[in-house]
Amino acid sequence: MQLDLLTPDLKQKAVEIHQRLCQTYGCPIAYFHSLDPLSELVSSLLSHRTKNRDSGRAFKQLQAALPTWEAVRDAETEEVERAIAPCTWPEQKAPRIQQVLRQITAERGDLTLDFLTELSVPAAREWLETLSGVGPKTSAAVLAFSTLRRRALPVDSHHHRVAVRTGLIPETVAVGPSHAVLEAQLPADWSAQQVYDNHEVLMLHGQRCCYYRQPECDRCAILDLCSYGQRRKAVSG
Repeated sequence: MQLDLLTPDLKQKAVEIHQRLCQTYGCPIAYFHSLDPLSELVSSLLSHRTKNRDSGRAFKQLQAALPTWEAVRDAETEEVERAIAPCTWPEQKAPRIQQVLRQITAERGDLTLDFLTELSVPAAREWLETLSGVGPKTSAAVLAFSTLRRRALPVDSHHHRVAVRTGLIPETVAVGPSHAVLEAQLPADWSAQQVYDNHEVLMLHGQRCCYYRQPECDRCAILDLCSYGQRRKAVSG
């Protein structure tokens, strides 16, 4: 981790951005669903490079076609692929999901992730990231979004874009490595709800104002904290 990204000034800026965006989007933000950790893992794997609407449809179709995760694990891969057709790359995700379910069964003797509640957040994330296709975003999502409700910060592309533009991280820090940096910038005494809110408000800001193309800097609540937006304003006159 780059220590120059954890200076007191940057930490203070991260909190100020959080507080401003919480005023804009309304904190605390309700959790968007309450899946058990194994279901959240499958949901997260389906969501990679997929719109929420489509990954949600794929998840529901998979549950309807194969009602238990044991059934998904043991099914013909083509059946899983058909069930998750609404998501992107179902031909890749179907065998990967089955591989993950088999790996969990082999290592734990049972198909459940409920044991994660007994581990610290770093240990739980480390274990999850030994699974095929599971990186920092997915491990954080499983811990934060599931019924575990643990203190972990997922970073999606919208969140990452806002963090880069506001100078919390440089462009050279990719989404994966940004998880550790952005989480370390938050106060250590924040609750799981506050860390979840941080993810949500930065993501929402990226979706609703700080667009990839043509961000609407004129109505940005954190424009004075955003060097990117100030440069755009200066150029546009």
